Amino acid sequence: MKPDYISNNGSSKNDLQQDLRYLQLLSRSFPTIAAASTEIINLEAILNLPKGTEHFLADLHGEYEAFQHVLRNTSGTIKRKVRELFGETLSKQDQKELCTLIYYPEQKLELVKEETAAELLDEWYFITINRLVMVCRDVSSKYTRSKVRKALPEDFFYIIEELLHENALEPNKQAYVDVIVRTIISTNRADDFITAISMLIQRLVIDHLHILGDVFDRGPSPDKIMDILCDYHNFDIQWGNHDILWMGAASGNDCCIANAVRLALRYANQSVLEDGYGINILPLATFAMETYADDKCKQFMPTIDKGKPLSKKNIKLIAQMHKAISIIQFKLEAQIVMRRPDFKMDNRMLLHRIDFNNGTINLDGKIYKLSDSNFPTVDPKNPYELTKEEKEIVHKLHNSFISSEKLKRHMICLFRNGCVYTVMNSNLLYHASIPLNEDGTLKNVMIEGNAYKGEALFKKVGSLLREAYFSNTKDEHYKYALDYAWYLWCGKDSPVFDKDKMATFERYFIKDKEAQKETKGYYYLLRDREDICDMILDEFGVTGTHRHIINGHVPVRTIKGEQPIKANGKMMVIDGGFSKAYQPTTGIAGYTLVYHSRGFQLVQHEPYTSIEQAVREGHDIKSTTQIVEMSEHRMMVKDTDKGKEIEAQISDLKNLLYAYNTGLIQR
Repeated sequence: MKPDYISNNGSSKNDLQQDLRYLQLLSRSFPTIAAASTEIINLEAILNLPKGTEHFLADLHGEYEAFQHVLRNTSGTIKRKVRELFGETLSKQDQKELCTLIYYPEQKLELVKEETAAELLDEWYFITINRLVMVCRDVSSKYTRSKVRKALPEDFFYIIEELLHENALEPNKQAYVDVIVRTIISTNRADDFITAISMLIQRLVIDHLHILGDVFDRGPSPDKIMDILCDYHNFDIQWGNHDILWMGAASGNDCCIANAVRLALRYANQSVLEDGYGINILPLATFAMETYADDKCKQFMPTIDKGKPLSKKNIKLIAQMHKAISIIQFKLEAQIVMRRPDFKMDNRMLLHRIDFNNGTINLDGKIYKLSDSNFPTVDPKNPYELTKEEKEIVHKLHNSFISSEKLKRHMICLFRNGCVYTVMNSNLLYHASIPLNEDGTLKNVMIEGNAYKGEALFKKVGSLLREAYFSNTKDEHYKYALDYAWYLWCGKDSPVFDKDKMATFERYFIKDKEAQKETKGYYYLLRDREDICDMILDEFGVTGTHRHIINGHVPVRTIKGEQPIKANGKMMVIDGGFSKAYQPTTGIAGYTLVYHSRGFQLVQHEPYTSIEQAVREGHDIKSTTQIVEMSEHRMMVKDTDKGKEIEAQISDLKNLLYAYNTGLIQR
């Protein structure tokens, strides 16, 4: 049969010429019939490999140690592999020891050498290396040799490749394999080899990592999480509101900068500013100590992790800085609100509503008593004007943020590997919501005088964020994009926020819970409905018999009986409280999701303890696995989006073969 481009299907002469030009370009990569045929055979074989495992995490919020452990244990996937391989030959304790070694090889090896007699150590190495090779052989079986080779550590490339493809159970190969392992031990390379193959196992277990937003804020080390992600072999991220806050700050939006600094101080995580990104907060500290010297700043006392004791002097200074940057933030935000009336955020301009004589504030006609009425930097006649000292602080913070090389590297990583949403393998991934009307229809959101909704809104938002960061022309469109980065953080119709307001001022200064209330958008009321989820999936062009929405943002209050699986399985919400600040509310320490060749598994985690406890006691995160959806048949690469791409490549190569055989392209 003739290929489509040459058949009489109504194609124009230009179309045929374009097809031929494409095939001529393709022929540069595959210059002979043999080369094209070999590639077709290779691609056809890949289509029939099992689907690679996808790992979904959301709302990490700087919790580096918990993130690192979940990444290392792949939400229990390694434990499951070890149980399948050794369930009948190893005790549960030995299985646990092997898993811990794979998670933390360097630390576990030190402990083993402390506890094992010298004369027994070589035999331990021999047995352990053979077990690790068995695990590695199993997890690499989903991939082509070529893909595995690309993942192999350089120092042990040849050795690991030989061990993976030679079976010690075969009589003719047993001595050969044994000699390789014994030589690794006798040359004192056992520790390095075990570390290398353990890291290889971790890499091969997960084919693709999805981060559904909010790497930043609350927790102590978002910078360390970003370091891992930027070096990870294959990941994507759907930007959350906290990520966008930092993206806006790195772009030079002063409101975003003030918010990022305030949140770091709120959780006593100023080290992420100073040590993580080299942000100089000394001018803020000096200003705060002088301006609020006699202010107890009770409402601004930081939330401190029990494992991070601070002196009373340090706590007081943090509280003073916290209050100072908060007042600066309120002033800066009001300036954007006045500059952008189309944002419709007048309800976030609150300083002019204060009665400074009586210590009260008028909100929507109701008078509230302020819990703190000391505003030494606020001029009642011009409440949103920064003082000279505040302007200097903002200027210095601005320069620190936009000149931080590490922050630049992390932002480039976010832009290169992320966007507001992703569609992959019949799953729609986004961080928070889709703005909806009360009747469940897609809501029109006005941006620069134009209406956007659904997928078009998400694309516009992504475009604006890139404009704010990368634009070289500081024109009006750029200025709007920069301001919009802040709107996305806290605006009513922002798809990564979607509440009527962010009640920051009210939480600090008004005790009345009604004043602090933030009303969620209609999406959060309607997302339990299957028809709403189907409508959203249709809007984003998601197809397939089993299709899902996967997101995070709003913690699942498991402690109150809330379930992460909604809309008859169409929606999965996997923010279960990675952040320690959320765990008293959620009752757990997060959900993660694993999508392997046999289906979906939802994993519920209890709070993480420490690396030391994990290594010394084999203490893994206690996790409960719930099977969400299992496939009737094992999914292969041909059943995935990657499979569709490969099938298209095969079709092109077959056309190239036809062109070679008919003389359309000279070999």
